[in-house]
Amino acid sequence: MLTLKQIREERQRTVERLAVKGVDAAPVIEKIIAEDDLRRSLQQRLDGCLAEQNALSKEIGKLFAAGRREEADAAKGRVTLLKEESKKLEEQLREAADRMNALIVTLPNVPTEIVPAGRSAEENEVVKITPLPEALPEGALPHWELARKYGIIDFELGVKLTGAGFPVYKGQGAALQRALISFFLDRNTKAGYTEVMPPLMVNEASGFGTGQLPDKEGQMYHVTQDNFYLIPTAEVPVTNIYRDVILDGAELPVRMTAYTPCFRREAGSYGKDVRGLNRLHQFDKVEIVRIERPENSYAALDEMVAHVESIVKELELPYRILRLCGGDISFTSALTYDFEVWSAAQKRWLEVSSVSNFETFQANRLKLRYRDADRKIQLAHTLNGSSLALPRIVAALLENNQTPDGIRIPAALVPFTGFDRIK
Repeated sequence: MLTLKQIREERQRTVERLAVKGVDAAPVIEKIIAEDDLRRSLQQRLDGCLAEQNALSKEIGKLFAAGRREEADAAKGRVTLLKEESKKLEEQLREAADRMNALIVTLPNVPTEIVPAGRSAEENEVVKITPLPEALPEGALPHWELARKYGIIDFELGVKLTGAGFPVYKGQGAALQRALISFFLDRNTKAGYTEVMPPLMVNEASGFGTGQLPDKEGQMYHVTQDNFYLIPTAEVPVTNIYRDVILDGAELPVRMTAYTPCFRREAGSYGKDVRGLNRLHQFDKVEIVRIERPENSYAALDEMVAHVESIVKELELPYRILRLCGGDISFTSALTYDFEVWSAAQKRWLEVSSVSNFETFQANRLKLRYRDADRKIQLAHTLNGSSLALPRIVAALLENNQTPDGIRIPAALVPFTGFDRIK
């Protein structure tokens, strides 16, 4: 959530940068400032009423003591009127603040200056790309056919048990899932991230804190009886660990990693791009989350990008890194880099990670702050990244490494799988 200070003091920049996201923020900001002006005026009037009440309350006792009963009674009558007026002003003040906050939460985060203009994913900037491998031999299969051939993923059984988008992993397929999770967590913890194991359901406050609510409630599975939400990513519970917390500056940076299943309704998804593992309703993902001082957060983002890149390299997958344009960047992000790996059989790029800096946007919602050496309290910056999401990694591993003798397992992964080939 944008801060009121940001909206008022950086009004022109906010309008200009949000236009990069395709948002015409000027009319909304005008209403926000009008509500804030009204709120400030009401607060001044309320402060005046309360000050007069306090002064008269002190005076009444003195008037009675001096035998000036008539003046004391008049003062009491005035206090009664002031209390009624104060009550009305407090209600008007709450209503103005509610209207203002309801407008503020509709505004997305302001993209940083290097976020390029653009309306769709086709206009994202490629900042790095590795050479593509030689074409697969004729007769190479897409991963969903390979999964059936080797009996490692059963999509039909998942439909029977739950529905489309809930595959069942079997044998070496299940072992590969477990190995990738362990491999990712191992690399993250060695890089200084503390592993946590959070709940898979969160309350409404947690969904609001990281920006999924009210923006993405239609994409989340909702347990209506308890008003809980199944998590779309570990980012939500892990970042919310520090909701309503004031950290000591010496505790920063905070680095956390977590493995969780993730649940997404993916409403409206259809067609060839959602076949097999390309888009699921339930999938496994390992996440990294950081809480940083504002002055360090973009160096931290670069570190996270380099860390994710090192893992993809170990998996021996061709990849590219994209800087997302305004039209493709998320509601909450100020800057995002996407990682995509090459799917050799499908001949297309598959997104496997997003690494983002949210600056103070989430922290303002979370009331996540830190106290510096000078005792000043300010909002922290939050960042997160997929490290990594499993389904499309598995798809690329299966397709890119298929041989007449089975599917080859990358060398870095063999200690975690216990086998070097799926047969």
